[in-house]
Amino acid sequence: MGKQFSAMIPPHIEFIAQQKMFFVATAAADGKVNLSPKGMDSFRVLNQQQIVWLNLTGSGNETAAHLKQNSRMTIMFCAFEGKPVILRLYGQAKALHRGDAEWQQYIELFPEQAGARQLYLLDIDMVQSSCGMSVPFYDFVAQRDDLANWASKQGEQGIKQYWAKKNQHSLDGVATDILSLSGFAADTEN
Repeated sequence: MGKQFSAMIPPHIEFIAQQKMFFVATAAADGKVNLSPKGMDSFRVLNQQQIVWLNLTGSGNETAAHLKQNSRMTIMFCAFEGKPVILRLYGQAKALHRGDAEWQQYIELFPEQAGARQLYLLDIDMVQSSCGMSVPFYDFVAQRDDLANWASKQGEQGIKQYWAKKNQHSLDGVATDILSLSGFAADTEN
């Protein structure tokens, strides 16, 4: 059934390339565990032991807060069509913000997205595949464009204001430092 690997192998990378969504899990030492579904064109395999994914502005900012305390991250893909497969990537992650030197290097791997908030670089220390025989079949219709449309309407200043209001702290009250790490703190103090 389940198999473990020290890195992704070509069939894992091929499987990932065909997926329309993935799930990200993080947790601080205490408090709530966060599990978020992600979609759109927001995931890239860099090599067999490293991936990067683009995080867009959303209602919370749990991943950023958790990684400030604990760099563990798990990413899960599961097949909703074809052969039943679940693939998990375990490792240590770091957040990249607009103010970081590495931001430009990685953001260029993705289509331009209004509301791009962070990039997450994951160094993989274990890959696990399992059967997924109980995962139901679903037909993919399309990616939703609601988030992209909302972010475009906000514009850069509206996104900064949203971050100031909704993305500064986790559900457990941990600061995310989103504004200062992105170089926006001075712009939103008015």
